[in-house]
Amino acid sequence: MINEVYQGRGNMDKRYPSDFSVDEIAQIEKVRLYTMTSSERLVSLSRAIEYIHYNNIEGDMVECGVWKGGSMMLAANKLKSLNNTSKSLFLFDTFEGMSHPTDVDVTYEHNSAKELLENQERNPEVANIWCYSTLEEVRANLHSTGYPSEKIHFIKGKVEQTLPYGKINTISLLRLDTDWYESTKHELEILYDRLVSGGVLIIDDYGHWSGARKAVDEFIANRKLKLFLNRVDYTCRLAIKM
Repeated sequence: MINEVYQGRGNMDKRYPSDFSVDEIAQIEKVRLYTMTSSERLVSLSRAIEYIHYNNIEGDMVECGVWKGGSMMLAANKLKSLNNTSKSLFLFDTFEGMSHPTDVDVTYEHNSAKELLENQERNPEVANIWCYSTLEEVRANLHSTGYPSEKIHFIKGKVEQTLPYGKINTISLLRLDTDWYESTKHELEILYDRLVSGGVLIIDDYGHWSGARKAVDEFIANRKLKLFLNRVDYTCRLAIKM
């Protein structure tokens, strides 16, 4: 079945890699205004959802750090295209912009997150490091996909305070995009055990923010996990839980 899914890859649009299908490009274009992630990350997310669907991987889909909701909008659109609306979508965010970083949160170019945040306004009209978007805006964006509203859950607040969250039992897709060490560490400690065998783990900030990388590396080492982090682009890593 998976081989059938991947037939017909390829496009003539020079803005995208040649192995992106016309359908995948259309998916990207639908959510481009609502996400800061790269086209490679969006296509990897789409293909992860195909993998979950065709392999009957149980569990809901969870994202921590959603900005305007673009990645979960793509997930909702993709699930609908597969005639699968059985999965609940859980979106965790402050919906008030980024929480404050610590000293370990620096970019791969050694720029301090604290200093970067100080130099930018927390503004919902500007796409910047604060990643500010209101709950009302994100809710409207997700509901515009037509995915069943009762299947979409918005959890407002810092993840260090809102997790654990009792309504999530099993997870098929866990996407972590809160950038900082403390939040990423907490998410892994609480949610990884709910990710089922065969489930997909996506770390959006592994290559860009040293804090996120440190949290992931420590978690893998402490748990002695056999987890291969596949490179999606310079920052994103994807793994299948064994």
